[in-house]
Amino acid sequence: MDNTRYGKKKNKKKKSNWVRITLFTFIILLIGGGTYFYNVYTDVAQAVNKMNNPISREVSEKREEKVKFHEMDPISILIVGVDEREGDNGRTDSMLVVTVNPEKKTTNILSIPRDTRTKLISTKNPNKNTTDKINHAYAFGGIEMSINSVENFLNIPIDYYVEINMEGFMDVVNAVGGIDVDNQYEFELDGVYLREGQQHLDGEEALQYARMRKQDPRGDIGRGERQREVISKIIKKGKSLSTLTNYNDILGALEDNIKTNLTLSEIIEMQSSYKPATETMTKLEIEGEGQTINSIWYFMVEDETRQILSDQLRKQLGLQPDVVAKNTSSSSY
Repeated sequence: MDNTRYGKKKNKKKKSNWVRITLFTFIILLIGGGTYFYNVYTDVAQAVNKMNNPISREVSEKREEKVKFHEMDPISILIVGVDEREGDNGRTDSMLVVTVNPEKKTTNILSIPRDTRTKLISTKNPNKNTTDKINHAYAFGGIEMSINSVENFLNIPIDYYVEINMEGFMDVVNAVGGIDVDNQYEFELDGVYLREGQQHLDGEEALQYARMRKQDPRGDIGRGERQREVISKIIKKGKSLSTLTNYNDILGALEDNIKTNLTLSEIIEMQSSYKPATETMTKLEIEGEGQTINSIWYFMVEDETRQILSDQLRKQLGLQPDVVAKNTSSSSY
């Protein structure tokens, strides 16, 4: 694999954990909000209403009927972090597939590399179907083309989605009053300098703290540990009563940076029935290798690998194994 070239895509915010930060903080806020006064619930409801962005379909073509939370059906959620740039439609810099099985009390989290070469599927306009990097699906056809492409890639239904502005998590960190960390390595990244030792970080500093990789001798392992640390610190702050008194700031950060087809009632149902499943999380990795095609670098995943992943996820969703569609097309945009 051409790890050097892959690692040199500077300033590409590919941190799959960021999309979890905002979602988890939001869910924790809902749990805490349940103990508050009615006006807090009203504000949360208004925020969720602003975030709600339904898609054209109600049920995935890969399901016979819509999942029922009260029956504790296993569900899947596509969580994407979007890098929106002036003058274009944006691209997904992070893409997570979360499958939750409340009966087994398990949650699987699969991160799909943004450069994965696969078929991009548009159900509205099949003429747009092509083979390209999976993160381009959002630029070509928005969240719905991203959902369709992931469903084709893994041969599983995607029941819900959460779309997050990649810069938005900084607002969340600031809304909870920042976080305290014990930085192990002095470094500077994108104009942010962090000394070694105990210190308090604001949103921008927390972003660079979790992004830094090259100056950490542990590389991706060290970066992963810092990302998990940032998540846990935000969650801890989000649980505190002192933070809940500033719930309007948190809601503002969330509603400005999230779009989802989940409704408030569905989120509340999910929390009441599915919360135990989130206590056992398994991270799944996609094996592949780098390849240059027509001077463009791709992350290539074999169909056999896709089949193994599909079988795992379908089992988690209570579905029978099924053969994945072959990734044989060589067309490009």
